[in-house]
Amino acid sequence: MATFEDFMKLDIRVGEVIKAEVFKKAKKPAYKLWIDFGDEIGIKKSSAQITECYKAEELIGKQVLGVVNFPPKQVADFISEVLVLGVYAKQGVVLVQPEQPVEKGDKLG
Repeated sequence: MATFEDFMKLDIRVGEVIKAEVFKKAKKPAYKLWIDFGDEIGIKKSSAQITECYKAEELIGKQVLGVVNFPPKQVADFISEVLVLGVYAKQGVVLVQPEQPVEKGDKLG
């Protein structure tokens, strides 16, 4: 069982999607995302399997939550630096987002 201390090791921040494109080389349908996490963290890349609920162009400007302190993972020819958080729903993966606009880099606490 995970402990509260385990949860606190995760650095989950708010970022804004600034670029999104279809990830043609991924084994499962996915997008390549470039996410701005503000001045402290900067722009990070992520591979996200969220194609069932979102079109690439509608992701631009969306605020998302991402784990920024996992090690980078190579997915085909792309290095995914953050894990974007989503909910596995009937319709596909739905992004976890702040209810109101917040500053880039704000931490989940």
